[in-house]
Amino acid sequence: MHFLPASLRRSLLGAALVLLTLPGPARAQAAAAEAERPFSEGEVLAYDVSLGKFGRSGTGWLRVERAVPVRDEPVQLLRFDFAARVGPFHVQHHSRSWLSTERSAALRYWIDERAPFQKPVQDLVQLYPDARRFEGQHAAGQSTTAEPLDELSFLYVLRTLALAPGASLRLDRHFDPRRNPVAIRALRREAVRVPAGVFNTLLVELEVKDPQRYGGRGVLRIHLTEDARRLPVRIESQVPIAGTLVLELQRLPVVTPAVES
Repeated sequence: MHFLPASLRRSLLGAALVLLTLPGPARAQAAAAEAERPFSEGEVLAYDVSLGKFGRSGTGWLRVERAVPVRDEPVQLLRFDFAARVGPFHVQHHSRSWLSTERSAALRYWIDERAPFQKPVQDLVQLYPDARRFEGQHAAGQSTTAEPLDELSFLYVLRTLALAPGASLRLDRHFDPRRNPVAIRALRREAVRVPAGVFNTLLVELEVKDPQRYGGRGVLRIHLTEDARRLPVRIESQVPIAGTLVLELQRLPVVTPAVES
């Protein structure tokens, strides 16, 4: 995925979910859960970042901030910032997603990602859900959904879903149809220890299409707390050169005053 170097991207949100194995009652429960967002403006998540055999290599941040409306529609600004060192090299990623507060749709997406031996990834994409189209600096086209998501908003939308071990579903929600579908599997409950403490979590695996890397396939594993917040306390993916990328929550969320962006 483009969200974390190559792997963190894809999302889950919307009444237009195509569920693969959820029975009727669970499907209704998941749809109802979408209406509730366990994150709000001012949420700050800080992570220790480890890259392969190099151990702790940097710090990452997920933030939710207030933003001015996009095309007169109120939004939450989702931010991800990440910087790490791989031996003598630096890896950094910055992305922003403007997620509507009125519906399950992203309206704008920005990314700036740099890694050794790879071409920098930079783009600003405008999303037009009603017209089912998108316009980026490098590509434009039609979306197959009226509730599009980008790489970053997918991670937040995942937190809105009520999943149980053994559940699996398929989503066709990325604004770029080449990135669909996303397969989601709720694997098992696990107690996981991170710098912020020990948490009871649900381990969720996302299998995503990545046309440019990993032979077209990427896998992301996320430990979500089994409480109303569904905090992503541990995130793991594979990245070029460094191998395994792991983010572990440093401390419980800090709520700070929202700022205009």
